Amino acid sequence: MSGDKFLEALLADPCVVANSVAMKYRVISTEEKAKTPSLGWKFLRRLKPNPNTVTVNALNELSLVVRRGESVGVIGRNGSGKSTLMKLVSGQVRPTSGAIHASSTPIMLGVNAALVPELSGDQNIVLGCLAMGLDRDEIDERFDEIVEVSGLEKSIHLPMKSYSSGMGSRLRFAIAACGNPEILLVDEALNTGDAQFAARSKRRMDELRDKAGCVLLVSHSLTTIKDMTGRVVWLDKGDLIMDGDPKEVTKKYMEFTKLLAKGNNISAHKLLSEVRTSLEMSNIIKSGDLGRQNTVMS
Repeated sequence: MSGDKFLEALLADPCVVANSVAMKYRVISTEEKAKTPSLGWKFLRRLKPNPNTVTVNALNELSLVVRRGESVGVIGRNGSGKSTLMKLVSGQVRPTSGAIHASSTPIMLGVNAALVPELSGDQNIVLGCLAMGLDRDEIDERFDEIVEVSGLEKSIHLPMKSYSSGMGSRLRFAIAACGNPEILLVDEALNTGDAQFAARSKRRMDELRDKAGCVLLVSHSLTTIKDMTGRVVWLDKGDLIMDGDPKEVTKKYMEFTKLLAKGNNISAHKLLSEVRTSLEMSNIIKSGDLGRQNTVMS
């Protein structure tokens, strides 16, 4: 995102701002080093092994603004940086460079750390809500709504360890969304294949946006992304490739993945390059338009 466009977005009542954020990790690699060590060095390595470390660019520098009332989908192949972006926004990890700013504490759909599999669903509702800072009166007031959104009905009284992964995801979403968070982050938790739950969760997300909140949703399900978001960000290998209308972005992404599936890697990466260049040109044009508007206003 260009400097002027970024400034324009900042003036539009943002909820989340990622300012030139990047994330790198140093990890151990089992790959042999290129140079063959001398006999003496080999002996020392046996005494004190020195693991080979490499740098992994989980997220290359990008800037992003999510405004109030927006629901933003994040798509991309595995290893594209989607979950890394969510962890940065939620505050689970600090970026290597740049900064994340949020208008309030983001709530990550994933109160699993507070939930106990041996306890029943209704007991976990109380536990999860307490972990999010709700008091007992607020929990009692919202309990029926949480159960309704989860769609678990009588299963709410069974131990959570007896739930399928889909049932567990629905309960976690219902708990996380009940507190009317200003910023809700959802990472691969709504792909349950349950049409009724999809309708309920979409309705709940719409309510959150109507209350001047925002939602960031990561999903491999393009149907979920198109149905539940009004804007989509496409990441690939840590780079921001496209940012725009859900139908347009998912269409290009599907073209890209189909080319890869057919083994047309050259065509796929040509498309990737063209889309990314188009995004950069769009930012330059919008930056110029903003500059002209500022000149006229002054």
